[in-house]
Amino acid sequence: MDELDAAIIRNLQLNARQSNRELARQVGVAPSTSLERVRVLEEQGVITGYRAELNLAALNRDYQAFVAAQVRPLNRAVISAFEESVASLPEVVGVFVVAGSDDFLIHVAVQNNEALHAFLMDRLSQRREIVGFRTIVIFRHASKSLMSALPDVSPAAGPRGRKARQSRPAKEADRDD
Repeated sequence: MDELDAAIIRNLQLNARQSNRELARQVGVAPSTSLERVRVLEEQGVITGYRAELNLAALNRDYQAFVAAQVRPLNRAVISAFEESVASLPEVVGVFVVAGSDDFLIHVAVQNNEALHAFLMDRLSQRREIVGFRTIVIFRHASKSLMSALPDVSPAAGPRGRKARQSRPAKEADRDD
């Protein structure tokens, strides 16, 4: 990962629908270079897909909460089955398996307080592996999503950072650009 890869990722995060020609212009490289870099980032699993961002208010689902849940017994099968099942529920935006006193953090988006209560009582509390949960209502979401985090391309970033690339023979480094 170098500065060019980071610039490509940043531009795709701002507008993943832009043409390759526009992306190349934005980052200051030839379209063929841009296309090859994007393909490599996809092959390496850095770019895993392209998504549409949704306005939850326009979908009448802007009442959001985190539900911290504990399940038992704690074993791989129960955790995997619970994670998969809860993630498939239409109210659920995201599911996180966490460490600490809670086992899961579930991000829920619904129409209103009554819909959240119905989700908790009719869907979540009915699961036999749930031994407890608590709800945290979200008033405002001000930070960017996890998908907008950029990789560290500082010289200390390690073997794939800019500094490491410069230490390779010039002939090999020139092929990467």
